[in-house]
Amino acid sequence: MTTIAFVGAGSVVFTRQLLSDLFGFPELADATIALHDIDPDRLSTAEGMARQVAEQRGARPTITATKERRAALEGADFVINMVQVGGIEATRTDFTVPARFGLRQTIADTLGVGGIFRALRTFPVLTGIAEDMREVCPDAWLLNYTNPMAMNIWWLSQVAPTVKAVGLCHSVYWTVAGLCDVVGVPLEGTSYRAAGVNHQAWLLDWRHDGEDLYPRLNERIAQDEQLRRRVRVDMYRRLGYYPTETSEHSSEYVSWYLRDQREVERLRIPVDVYLGISEENVAEYEETRRALAAGETLPLESSATEYAPQVIHSMVTGTPRTIHANVINHGLIDNLPRGAAVEVPCSVDDLGLHPQAMGSLPSQCAALNAAFLAVGELTVRAALEGDPRLVRQAAMVDPNASASLRVDDIWDLCDAMTEAHGDLLPEALRTSVRP
Repeated sequence: MTTIAFVGAGSVVFTRQLLSDLFGFPELADATIALHDIDPDRLSTAEGMARQVAEQRGARPTITATKERRAALEGADFVINMVQVGGIEATRTDFTVPARFGLRQTIADTLGVGGIFRALRTFPVLTGIAEDMREVCPDAWLLNYTNPMAMNIWWLSQVAPTVKAVGLCHSVYWTVAGLCDVVGVPLEGTSYRAAGVNHQAWLLDWRHDGEDLYPRLNERIAQDEQLRRRVRVDMYRRLGYYPTETSEHSSEYVSWYLRDQREVERLRIPVDVYLGISEENVAEYEETRRALAAGETLPLESSATEYAPQVIHSMVTGTPRTIHANVINHGLIDNLPRGAAVEVPCSVDDLGLHPQAMGSLPSQCAALNAAFLAVGELTVRAALEGDPRLVRQAAMVDPNASASLRVDDIWDLCDAMTEAHGDLLPEALRTSVRP
């Protein structure tokens, strides 16, 4: 019997979707599901939701719920990590404090000042998960959904190299699905390969029944002015390869857009949009809790597209699949730093996950990825070495922050973020440092 632990199971909407997909596989319908969250109300809601999803799906799993992480991980075959350290209050801090300094952000969970500080408060929790796994489920796979993905996978490779960790994100899949809609071809029969870093990978090959679809996309862009008012379409027109995350995300990872109000207006960039998304997530949780208490039937959300259920099914049954996943760059992308976390196609079967070597990226794409990874490397080093100066240096080399703020303001902003997040950060990084 397969045992699957959910860490951060209180993210009930996402947990519900994953469970619905898992229970859709007959081979996983009797799995043991161990739910863990440090918030008792969210944990109780997750448990009630999980039992209802199982009933609706006709599954007969064993479901447990515990605030004790180690108990949830005991004997697990797979650990799905979805933690958001600090919750919505920390997310608000990631936006409101930088905004006081004039720094625009849209999502703030991957790069930039928001991404740096999200990573620093997440690393200690990842270390704890990894330490527990080495003791109570050393052969388990850690399937990470928590952002900032590239930094988190990089961190795990440094502090727990024996843990089998992979980062899962649906951005490549949904990019291709959206582009197929744009050019008017069905997703079925479409083949594609992307590579780079999470939230800034590049669609290197995209075909339908053997036809290169990029010429069709060029025609649509030429015909549609509104398409040309999207950040990643603008990036594609200039770079020649389509980036695999939304325009909101993509605007934060380069120096060209958010610093200039004219660009914000030209490309309709929704500044601070993730704050609204986060509030909506809280509202969805509250509605789920209310509906369960009232004995109402929850809507069954099944995507059949999320990677974790597919990965688990492939590893349990041997059913071969290919996904795009985040792993350590051991000769996978020649012109990105060795040891960094990169996103590449990976095949999955009962022997595990097998990343595919992609050679070199186009030089212009690698250049942007290298800047992205420089921020991640400095952030990881800051936590490894307990050096608050490296935190400031990470912010200094961040494309958006360095284009938007004076260097003194970047240091002052990091001081303000450190004070605001307080004991969510590693103790060694809670001090202010000056040049």
